[in-house]
Amino acid sequence: MPLAEIVGSLAAFLTTASFLPQAAKVLRTRETGAISLIMYSMFTAGVTLWGIYGVMTMQWSIIIANAVTVVLASIILGMKVRAVFADRASRPKT
Repeated sequence: MPLAEIVGSLAAFLTTASFLPQAAKVLRTRETGAISLIMYSMFTAGVTLWGIYGVMTMQWSIIIANAVTVVLASIILGMKVRAVFADRASRPKT
């Protein structure tokens, strides 16, 4: 395996693995109050684009890492969107 592929695979593993503890906490607690909706929307879009880039360039380390991350990020983003709408619906009408 070429050195560049080893470095890319290690980078993909570490960035994906670093996301897992936060994702696990949000999934376990269902608490999304500290998450920025705009930031998470941008993050999920960016991860999706990185995955598309990986497919276009056939770089498996990028494809796999971003596929895992986009699934988890999309679930968390969905939870955040639901929480925002629930919060808005529970506010008294003035």
